[in-house]
Amino acid sequence: MKRIKKIRWGIIGCGNVTEVKSGPGFQRAEHSELVAVMRRNGKLAADYARRHRVPKWFDNAQDLIDDADVDAVYIATPPDVHLEYAKAVAAAGKPVYVEKPMARSFAEAREMVSVCRQANVPLFVAHYRRALPRFLKIKEILQEGSIGRVQFINMVYHKPPAAVDLRGKENWRVQPKIAGCGYFCDLAPHMLDILQFLFGEINAASGHTSNFGKLYPAEDTVSGYFLFADGTQGTGIWNFNSIVYQDRTEVVGTKGKLTFSVFGNSSLVLETESGKETFSIENPLHIQQPLIQTIVNQLLGSGVCPSAGESALSTSWVMDKLLGRIK
Repeated sequence: MKRIKKIRWGIIGCGNVTEVKSGPGFQRAEHSELVAVMRRNGKLAADYARRHRVPKWFDNAQDLIDDADVDAVYIATPPDVHLEYAKAVAAAGKPVYVEKPMARSFAEAREMVSVCRQANVPLFVAHYRRALPRFLKIKEILQEGSIGRVQFINMVYHKPPAAVDLRGKENWRVQPKIAGCGYFCDLAPHMLDILQFLFGEINAASGHTSNFGKLYPAEDTVSGYFLFADGTQGTGIWNFNSIVYQDRTEVVGTKGKLTFSVFGNSSLVLETESGKETFSIENPLHIQQPLIQTIVNQLLGSGVCPSAGESALSTSWVMDKLLGRIK
């Protein structure tokens, strides 16, 4: 059997998220190549291919999936078709890499894991913070015991209404039939997933939702409580109708406290009896590239990707618990 030396990628849904965050990462990762892109609007697909020097473009997803030059497929569409495309890629026997949120619900996410398992193909999810240097540093600080035994985690995210929503324009991110819920489904997956990467699995959670602004059909505020398997407690509040922006996670231990933002490049702050220490670690321009590299490494047999379908399934379960969908 000929040994594969490079993973050739195809993208379904070459929209905004693929312009900088992910698309170039497939080209810049070692032993990786972006060979095909697809978008229902053929003119936009052709334009993307031209600008990013991708040799093939399609306006039909199945044509890309069936292309013999495509080894693995990245699904970068809105969540309402993640399950549909994951099934098609798995049926073709090709590895699946899907954007977050993994699916619109825990039930859909569970079906994706099952389908890929039955087809014996790997499933990866774009919880790319698991591979970023700033979060690997956080994990290192925690493992060193700098703040002692972690007792409590408080996660806060406030964001003013988006201009598109204030104008009453159509926005799929706040349409539950497409996105699963509102901005909580867009942003909370990163936040809840990185908590489980750092502190282990959450095995209990409950929450409440409200729609204070009435700007769109989905909730704009979610609050909740969660409990990790080791007994560590946590709380979270997500407010997308705020007058201020705040992105702050506090980890309180028996010997100190660690504070960081999930989405920004602000410094990590470590406070102990010895004083305050800060760590400035900026995210890379192509923010998905480190995770893409781990996927390529795993597919070529030289490593393990930290964000698989099973870990993402756990995050989907926590989200549905906080949204009150699972009792």
